[in-house]
Amino acid sequence: MTTDDQPQHTISVPSSVAMVSLLGPADEFLKIIESSFDAQIHARGNTITVRGAAPEAALVERLVDELVTIIRTGQGLSPETIERSVSILRTETKEHPAEVLSLNILSNRGRTIRPKTLNQKRYVDAIDRHTVVFGIGPAGTGKTYLAMAKAVQALQAKEVNRIILTRPAVEAGESLGFLPGTLSEKIDPYLRPLYDALHDMLDPELIPKLLTAGTIEVAPLAYMRGRTLNDAFIILDEAQNTSQEQMKMFLTRLGFGSKMVVTGDVTQVDLPSPKSSGLRVVQNVLDEVDDIHFARLTSTDVVRHKLVGRIVAAYDTYEDAGERRRTQ
Repeated sequence: MTTDDQPQHTISVPSSVAMVSLLGPADEFLKIIESSFDAQIHARGNTITVRGAAPEAALVERLVDELVTIIRTGQGLSPETIERSVSILRTETKEHPAEVLSLNILSNRGRTIRPKTLNQKRYVDAIDRHTVVFGIGPAGTGKTYLAMAKAVQALQAKEVNRIILTRPAVEAGESLGFLPGTLSEKIDPYLRPLYDALHDMLDPELIPKLLTAGTIEVAPLAYMRGRTLNDAFIILDEAQNTSQEQMKMFLTRLGFGSKMVVTGDVTQVDLPSPKSSGLRVVQNVLDEVDDIHFARLTSTDVVRHKLVGRIVAAYDTYEDAGERRRTQ
């Protein structure tokens, strides 16, 4: 049966919603919607007609409802919003696209940080529910950025007294003693991504004051040894480059009233052989420990340029094929 032979379904859009907001300039969003479904979709006035199989027509109607809800929150639509909403609807989940894409974590200078995929929303929710969360996934999935946003949110809400950001300086052998310059000059290149994220989330003139006061601390992992971190939101970034001993050391710094988020990509380990990645090992050690959660993100959660997601997926396929060849 061709699409023309399928039954026609009618969707009424509330008159309070401007159709140009829903369909996009020059029907840009409508074209994306039609390309995403096996159906013919047309709009006239505040009515959308869908000709196609009942399951597809039902999905289109759900999509329109979700997009209307997002518009009513004051958040404008974009091509990415349409595509992500379709992706969430095609996933067997109870979460609604509007719930996922309209969750405001942090706002600063007119910019709002929100999860952009279903797994990102689940990751953010896990940080709220658990004391220790591991965010594991490829580059560009928002692991560190969303953790930083949750840390700033917790500080602003006075749920913690300070934020501690750390990552292993594996390229310097963690000693840093062989590098020229002052301590700050030595460690800054390894911690720069954390500073960059902070500048997105806080007023730039406020950051030096918070750093000077110790309210925000950015330091290499080696500087965490021997400390107990109370009333703090602690983030360990690039955790795939920790050894087993370093991972254990870090996790046992947890103090009262604190929360930890550990982020990393187990496919990007830079440790010298034969050292094992602490992030790889810890998944087997702590997987069933209460109040610890492992959030896993994939290439479908990459929110950088679309091509980055395709590159990550292509490498995953290539490496999986190589692993199968080695085990045959």
